[in-house]
Amino acid sequence: MHFQILTPERSAFDGEVESISAPGEQGGFEILKDHAPILSSLVPGPVKLVSGGKPIFFHVAHGFLEFSHNKGVILTDAVEKPGEIDAERARIAKEKAQKALENREKVDVIGSQKALMRALSRERFQQKFPG
Repeated sequence: MHFQILTPERSAFDGEVESISAPGEQGGFEILKDHAPILSSLVPGPVKLVSGGKPIFFHVAHGFLEFSHNKGVILTDAVEKPGEIDAERARIAKEKAQKALENREKVDVIGSQKALMRALSRERFQQKFPG
């Protein structure tokens, strides 16, 4: 299966894989060869690709996954590999989002909730895959 992970700035992955595991909005899921066509929105979290029998991990922000005819793509705002996440920056982003949510009348609540979700997910990913 051919798979890509793309952001507006770069291609993070472009190659052959045996499987894809992704954090869907309705829960995590896995795609194997000959999977039915699927379009899913993604939440921040880990993506696991198996290529050449070896797992490759990425952290994605919000985005979409499309898969059809053994070709797939993730389109996301941001993607990071293990070791690319700055733990201090993730902590600061989490604190900023938490403070914004405490001030609900002066802030974009949905945007702050998404920012907090991403910051927490990046923290967990960095702890699990320090690089």
